[in-house]
Amino acid sequence: MEAVIAILALLFVLFLAVGAYATVKVVGAAKRGVDRTITQARRTVEDHTLRAKSFAQPGPAGEIAQLRLELRTSMRATQEALQAGAGEDESLKESLALFARLSEHGRELDGELKRLESEPDRATLAERLPSLRERTGRITSSADSLRWAARDRARRFADDDLDTLHAQIDVEAGALRHWTTADDPVSSRTSSSRPEHPATGRATAGQNRSQTPAPDPAESPVRPAITPPGPRPDYPWQKKPRPESTT
Repeated sequence: MEAVIAILALLFVLFLAVGAYATVKVVGAAKRGVDRTITQARRTVEDHTLRAKSFAQPGPAGEIAQLRLELRTSMRATQEALQAGAGEDESLKESLALFARLSEHGRELDGELKRLESEPDRATLAERLPSLRERTGRITSSADSLRWAARDRARRFADDDLDTLHAQIDVEAGALRHWTTADDPVSSRTSSSRPEHPATGRATAGQNRSQTPAPDPAESPVRPAITPPGPRPDYPWQKKPRPESTT
């Protein structure tokens, strides 16, 4: 009895542990989902704010907002393209490592641009704009180069696979239409065994029949048209025929 109670207690504790682990996993996944949603919403709001500033604020402040928007858009698109292709192409892992190093420079530049948005000294800001513009162009150019190279590589692989599939389908279609092949050995033997001119063959057969002498009717024995019936045998079980009445 004590062993049964111990086993039941052990099962109860095991069920509690499994339930607690599942609860922690579910709560963690929900928390990550909420954090991801909040991050995406914050990013969307910030992008819309930068776009509005680039149109509403003239001068260096509006240009800085435009530079931040271009930098963020390029870096985000490249990151999504590389992460999507890395699962199918192992060669993109090295590209992801290079992009991670590029992202450090991008985050540093984005932070500097963000601080300069509230800079009251417009003259100093205008002096620094050329160097900021150059740094932004170098980073976005490198990110765009990685992104387009990954997309071209994926498209090249898709084109090669499509070419191979097209060739295989052509071979299969030719095998399915085997009766239309001109060099089919069966059809060639059949066509060669047939006479080229059927009418000529029939004419030759007619000539052979006409040249064959007809048999002489005097020499051929005369056969009766119908063989006359022979005498029918009498069997003991048959009744004798009764004489016809003469009266």
